[in-house]
Amino acid sequence: MDHQGIPQAWDTLVVNARLATFAPGRAGDYGTADDADALAIAGGRIAWIGRVAERPARARVAATIDAGGQWVMPGLIDCHTHLVYAGSRAREFALRLKGASYEEISRAGGGIASTVRATREAGTAALFEQARPRLKALMREGVTTVEIKSGYGLDRDTELAMLRAARRLGETEAVTVRATFLGAHALPPEYAGRADAYIDHVCDEMLPAAAAAGLADAVDAFCENIGFDAGQVERVFKAATALGLPVKLHAEQLSNLGGSELAARFGALSADHLEHLDEAGARALAAAGTVAVLLPGAYYFLRDTHTPPIALLRQHGVPMAVATDCNPGTSPFASLLLMLNMACTLFRMTPAEALNGVTYAAARALGMADRVGSLEVGKQADLAFWPVADLAELCYSYGTHAPTRVLHAGIERGLEVE
Repeated sequence: MDHQGIPQAWDTLVVNARLATFAPGRAGDYGTADDADALAIAGGRIAWIGRVAERPARARVAATIDAGGQWVMPGLIDCHTHLVYAGSRAREFALRLKGASYEEISRAGGGIASTVRATREAGTAALFEQARPRLKALMREGVTTVEIKSGYGLDRDTELAMLRAARRLGETEAVTVRATFLGAHALPPEYAGRADAYIDHVCDEMLPAAAAAGLADAVDAFCENIGFDAGQVERVFKAATALGLPVKLHAEQLSNLGGSELAARFGALSADHLEHLDEAGARALAAAGTVAVLLPGAYYFLRDTHTPPIALLRQHGVPMAVATDCNPGTSPFASLLLMLNMACTLFRMTPAEALNGVTYAAARALGMADRVGSLEVGKQADLAFWPVADLAELCYSYGTHAPTRVLHAGIERGLEVE
């Protein structure tokens, strides 16, 4: 394997490992490295991969980790979450189970309006504290990179507070955080009946403020009958492009408004949900290299019956990622391992597809495939060690697996993640 650029000293050498690289072009379901059983780390990056018996004699090693024959794979990536928010919708969940309709709950001040209200009342510090346990839950399962969206403030100050909380999580925890501005998530009550005016506010004030403060790595929107139409989303995308920010899109979840084709036209990093994607949309995503992010938690929680067209995505070679969609209303889950099982059982993805969906494909969905998502020389040393005989076990059963070690940028973090 690649022996180029070997430094004079390595910080860590991992030996006796079964390497699942998830690197594109590698053979095997998981990009297994049958020609390697060791991996070296220097300066937080992977410096060398090969057989320990063939380790270059001139490389000095500060510390060695014996993997004991465990699988070592990239740290997991949750590429679609809304985990910064305030309040709870558990009471509404109970009301729905007693027969209350979504409309009845909304008229009583519930639904997304209740989350917006609670989030507006909370400051950055409170948003940080409420989101931290959700992030910790993901980290305990081997997640080393997570995307966090705004979208429950729906005004400039609260959207910025959400993004600041996301940034602070990335600064204080041993995890890489990507922050996405989602101002065009829903219509706030003060703009009722004035959607175009709200999009003006998003494009002219909210988004420029987020960009100027360096708080957004990407821009997202909700293209749906209960969200915003394609024309309104296009305005948001044009504003994002003018600011040099990549775009993503909630598309084709409840109906088909042509959101995927719009996303592809703007070279979107990803189009997410996609239960109602058609062949034209799939072709457009494939041509643009846009990742399809599948969110089985929302499908399950909403008791949807219209699955994303997995066969169509396979046919056209659209890369598929899997994420939690962690949010208070439609996917209150902070477990990427659970999503692996759901992706396989509900969507009939293969374990190889699902695991690629939380590693390399997820990295592509964040525009980070050059940095994380696979075990390759030069990439950030994010590693998870799994004591399983077959990696399919991570998808097959739930509640029985946890990584024995996790490294983020080459530094081992505690498994308890207190």
